[in-house]
Amino acid sequence: MVKKMFNTDTDYEILVFSIGDTKAGTKMGKLQLKNLEDGSTLNCILWEETLNRFDSKVFRTGNIVRIVSASFNERYNNCLVSALSVVKEAKMGLDEQEREKVYSELISYFDKIQNEKLNQFLVKFFTEHKDKIKVMPAAKLMHHNYIGGLMIHILECLKYAEVNMDLSEYNFNRDNILAACILHDIGKIFEYTVDLETGLIDYDENFRKEWLTHSQYGFSLCMMNGFKEIAKMIAAHHGRSDWGAIIDLDGKDLEPELYFIHLVDNLSAKFGKINVHILEKKGV
Repeated sequence: MVKKMFNTDTDYEILVFSIGDTKAGTKMGKLQLKNLEDGSTLNCILWEETLNRFDSKVFRTGNIVRIVSASFNERYNNCLVSALSVVKEAKMGLDEQEREKVYSELISYFDKIQNEKLNQFLVKFFTEHKDKIKVMPAAKLMHHNYIGGLMIHILECLKYAEVNMDLSEYNFNRDNILAACILHDIGKIFEYTVDLETGLIDYDENFRKEWLTHSQYGFSLCMMNGFKEIAKMIAAHHGRSDWGAIIDLDGKDLEPELYFIHLVDNLSAKFGKINVHILEKKGV
């Protein structure tokens, strides 16, 4: 590493933060930053003694920070950080009152599902997992990555789906479409953890020991309860196998519903990422 006085006027956005163990048994932080001037990324390491000087909320995804001092490799794209300053804290997400309001709007969609078995399944599942559903993000990084973000993402999918089903000449099974919007990412309530004090999001290692992805969880959940058509939509909602889809939409003779759920999910994800940046610029 090469010592360098860093430009303390350069603002960085925190993209990813995680803590692991070194071979010596100490803690090590890994931090990925985005240079807001040129869009380049910078990978950083923080040793345990440095981590101990900071409150963990400093490393919240979306925070804007400046590097006060660091050591760099020869290419200056990797560094060992010894001091950081926070320029602006990212929005943590929905507060408790907002979460209750959004949750109520979300479960109101159950009344639109006429299939009694499906309706009862949704009511039971959401009642059992209400606390997790209300707080979980929809992603660690890509979109709706804040407290309550999963509910917002589900609601957006439901609203986009209703509008487009009303405009379409195709005779969609509305019950299955609405349920697929509700359940396509439901595995994320187990896949992620979120700290309500700091807003930090991480992966739940226990989930990864049993499941490959949240899509596999949702697919299995629906198959086990007899909702095969919904399971197929969940299996395809990522669109491509290299994006995590169990069913690749490049396949032949696939049902229109599979493409529909993928497009609705993708639309919400894309706008969700834009909306987060807009809110951050407004200081919300």
